[in-house]
Amino acid sequence: MEEHLTVGRVAELAGVSVRTLHHYDEIGLARPSARTAAGYRAYSAGDVERLREVLAFRRLGFGLREIADLVDDPHTDAVARLHRLRGLLSDQRDRAAAMVTAIDRELEARAMGVDTTSEERLHAFGAQLYENIGSAYPATRRTEPRIAAQVWRALGDARTVLNVGAGTGSYEPPDRDVVAVEPSAVMRAQRPEGSAPCVAAAAERLPFPDRSFDAAMAFSTVHHWRDPIAGLREMRRVARRVVVFTHDATDAGWRDRFWLSRDYLPEVGRLVAGRPSVDQLARAFGARLEPVLIPWDCADGFFEAYWRRPEAYLEEHVRRAISVWTRVGPEAERRAVAALREDLSSGRWAERNRDLADLDAAELGLRLLVA
Repeated sequence: MEEHLTVGRVAELAGVSVRTLHHYDEIGLARPSARTAAGYRAYSAGDVERLREVLAFRRLGFGLREIADLVDDPHTDAVARLHRLRGLLSDQRDRAAAMVTAIDRELEARAMGVDTTSEERLHAFGAQLYENIGSAYPATRRTEPRIAAQVWRALGDARTVLNVGAGTGSYEPPDRDVVAVEPSAVMRAQRPEGSAPCVAAAAERLPFPDRSFDAAMAFSTVHHWRDPIAGLREMRRVARRVVVFTHDATDAGWRDRFWLSRDYLPEVGRLVAGRPSVDQLARAFGARLEPVLIPWDCADGFFEAYWRRPEAYLEEHVRRAISVWTRVGPEAERRAVAALREDLSSGRWAERNRDLADLDAAELGLRLLVA
């Protein structure tokens, strides 16, 4: 016989008030559908599963209407929603870890008698990840013309383009009418004069009516979004065509394809754990996948860009423009850089990766999602 939990018992176990449960019941968000032997309303196993999802999304900061849309989504089941929740919680964990890193650096500075400024003290609690890497972007994060050509071909005949998570404006097609969306003030401030108008907004809540644009694009930004699937569906809502540049981490051996994550920075695997796979992202808005090769002299300094130029990863300004280094934390970064420097000096890196010397381009899991 199925076990039923009373409202009081559920409130006790979940750490919420009975009043909260009554409110969720009144608005139809999570209702107890069973009865105890004494005739009191109770939660069935299915009711508890739904309530758990509601509470998890609520604690992640979602509004009640947003939660209703999420738990009633006809395109997902309980397992898919659990994967989504895990991804969101993992992202929250990474942001908390980045905040701890910032505080540790301040503690180190104070221990050496160096006082921090008011701006530095507040910095750790702002839009932390983007703000930390944003100031380093202009030096190394430039448009790679060969990759740009592939992205722009995928846009087809679109004349109006929305660039979501636009950053400083790389990869915005110069011959089309572009509107940019970027949540980071640091990034927006670094957009060059004369670039496309930029709106301060997040991918998950695009402030545009349905079908406002011929196409929407997103370049190397989905992994920063709070809810990638919601953001992609928003892009699909506002545009008839969607083009997204991201990476494929679904293959169990993908980390071994790139020597940096394989031999020096295995922590990269933790960063993608629980995030939606590239196949899940594609299914969310009906996209097909295209591989994107990385030229050996890639102008855009993203994580994999220096696959044939390992000395670049020893440069502080290169690493600061790559979010991965901030997210793995200073201890992992110091260890990886020291090991790489030693292997380059001894010749071990060249011996281990001698097959790369004759390659003009590498396939390291980068993908275009096109719908």
